[in-house]
Parts: sequence; structure tokens; C-alpha cells
Amino acid sequence: MSLMITDECINCDVCEPECPNEAISQGEEIYVIDPSKCTECIGHYDEPQCQQVCPVDCIPHDPNFKESEEQLMEKYLVLTGQL
Repeated sequence: MSLMITDECINCDVCEPECPNEAISQGEEIYVIDPSKCTECIGHYDEPQCQQVCPVDCIPHDPNFKESEEQLMEKYLVLTGQL
């Protein structure tokens, strides 16, 4: 599953630089995650880095983008040019 940022986001700027896939960017009001780039850090780290640094815990799974661990790994391989 891709992750998403809820409206509880305080725009603290700590999540964006932590994303190895550059899936996080500043939206109109809060930061947003591009589901086509989010792999929940699979292939890079054991845990989603944005969730680890978020001080307000506003980055849950996005129910609109359900993906298995295998699908996330395949996305990682495509994004990194390994597939």
C-alpha cells in the first residue's frame, strides 16, 4: 500500500528529504505523497522513513492504493532502473 499524508500535517518539512524515491512534495496546503513513486521504502529501508521522522504521526497507509510487498518491490526496481 502506498502511504498518504493527512490534513494533520503541520508542514514541518522533515519528511520530504527523507524519501528515497522523491515521492513527497509540497501540495497546495500540506505535503503530499505520489502513490506512483511510494514503495513504503521497500528496497531502501526496513521502515518507511517519512513515518519514522513525522512528529505528528500523520502518514498512514492510503486505502485507495493497496499493493502487496511484491508489488512495492517491483515498483522499487522500476523506479531505480533495475527492471
